[in-house]
Amino acid sequence: MLLVPAACGSSKPPTKKRDGVTQPRNPNLQRGKASWYGGKHHGGPTASGERYNKRAMTAAHKTWPMGTRVRVTNLKNGRSVVLRINDRGPYIKGRIIDVSEVAAEKLDMIDAGVVPCTVERLR
Repeated sequence: MLLVPAACGSSKPPTKKRDGVTQPRNPNLQRGKASWYGGKHHGGPTASGERYNKRAMTAAHKTWPMGTRVRVTNLKNGRSVVLRINDRGPYIKGRIIDVSEVAAEKLDMIDAGVVPCTVERLR
């Protein structure tokens, strides 16, 4: 008779934590906190060389390549947007993405400022 430990049947995907951010084993999916940046940065340079436009569907991510398309989902309300990475950041522990002001409006996170989220790399 073969005995199989009950843990082998676990339905939870394994995760690891780095810098306070939960990293699912899927390298194209991150879970953490989203923040937004707007007014005072509007027109300023981004890490990609573009000018920041608070009305553009863009975001800052620490490591994913410039031009990467991502789906950001606000876990408080289920709203999601597709954005293009054109900047670097955020550099605050636990935060995984900074979204533009217009994206924050669509995610309904302006007042909160910071919300729990998932970020899925699309391409």
